[in-house]
Amino acid sequence: MRITPSVRSLLFAFVMLVVSAASFAQINVVIRFGPPPLPIYEQPFCPGEGYLWVPGYWAFDYDYNDYYWVPGTWVLAPEPGLLWTPGYWAWSGDRFFFHEGYWGPRVGFYGGIVYGFGYFGEGYEGGRWEHGRFFYNRAVNNVNITEIHNVYNTTVINNVTVNRGSYNGGNGGIDRRPTRQEEAAERERHIPPVAVQAQHIQAARGNPMLRASVNRGRPEVAATPRPGDFRDRAVVPAKQAGAPYNPEANRGGAQREDRRVVHPRDLPPIEHPMTQNSGGSGRDQKYQREQEKQFAKQEQERKKLEQKQERDHQRLEQQRADDARRQQVEQRHQQQTQQLEQRQQRDQQRMQERQRPPSDKRSKPSKEDRPPHGQP
Repeated sequence: MRITPSVRSLLFAFVMLVVSAASFAQINVVIRFGPPPLPIYEQPFCPGEGYLWVPGYWAFDYDYNDYYWVPGTWVLAPEPGLLWTPGYWAWSGDRFFFHEGYWGPRVGFYGGIVYGFGYFGEGYEGGRWEHGRFFYNRAVNNVNITEIHNVYNTTVINNVTVNRGSYNGGNGGIDRRPTRQEEAAERERHIPPVAVQAQHIQAARGNPMLRASVNRGRPEVAATPRPGDFRDRAVVPAKQAGAPYNPEANRGGAQREDRRVVHPRDLPPIEHPMTQNSGGSGRDQKYQREQEKQFAKQEQERKKLEQKQERDHQRLEQQRADDARRQQVEQRHQQQTQQLEQRQQRDQQRMQERQRPPSDKRSKPSKEDRPPHGQP
C-alpha cells in the first residue's frame, strides 16, 4: 500500500501529538497536608565520643504520597566544632516545603520544632565543644559515663507544655519566626548532611513499616544507635504517637498537578551556592569563587537558550506554521531543555565532589557493650 504525502503528514502530526502529550507533562505532587505529630520515644545510648544526636523527623515519599519516619540517630560530626541544625517542614503559600538540615559552627533556625534531647525549639542544650572535644549534657542526652567521661549536667527548664507538632506555620503548626541570631547562623558556612545520613534516609524510605499510613504515627524503629542500622539490638521503638493520626483522611490532601517542562523557564530555579567550611579559608574562598562563576554561567546558559527558543516561536508565527510543525518545534525545545538541565546537574555534581571536605581522619570509637534501653 502506497502512503501519500498528505496521509504521511497526518500520521506524523498524530505521532507528535501523542508523544508530546506523554512527554511534555511531568507529574508533581503538591503537599497540602502536614506530617504527623512527632512520636514519643527514648534516645538510645550514645555509641561513642564524637557522636552528635540527629533527631528523627517525617520525610515525604512522592512515589507513595505518604510520609515516612526517618529515625533519630547518632552521627559522627564531620569535623570538630560543628553542630547539627535539624531540618523542618514549613507551610508556605499553599503547600508544605522541607528545609534540609546542615552542619555549622552554631545551631540555626529549625522551625521552633521541639525535637527533644537538647532541641527544644531554639538553640541546642545537648552539649558543647571544648578544645576539639564534645562534652555531653547528661540532663538531656543518654550517655554511658563508664565509656564517655567528657560530660556535664545542666538542667534545662522548659515551662512550656511540650508540643508534638512537626511543622512550622499553617493550621496547627508551630508559630515561631527566626531570631536575628538564627538568621545570622543561616548565612554562615555550612556542610550538608554527610554520606551516612543520606544512606540512613534511603534505608528509612525503603522500609514499608516506617510509612505513616502503616504505623499511624507510631514507628517501630523510632531511633537507632548508628545511621542505617535498623536491626541493632539497641534500636528504640516509639512508645506512642504524638497525637491521633488518620492517614486516610490526611492523604487526601496530596494533590497531583501537571507541570510542563519544555522551556528553561519551566525548570526549577538554580540553587544559589552555599558556603561551606572545609577547614581551610583559602580553599573555601577558591571554591566560593568557582561556585559563583558556575552559578552565573548556568543562569546565562538558560537565558541564551530561552532567547533562542523565543526566536523559533516568532518564526513560527511569521510563517503561520501548522500544528504539526509547532509540535515538532516544541519537541525539539523540550529535548534542548532536558539536555541543558542534565548537563547543568552534572556540572553541579562535579563541583560538589571537588568541594567535599577532606575525610575525617579520626578513628572511629571501638565497639562497646551497649547498656539496655532507658535514660541514665
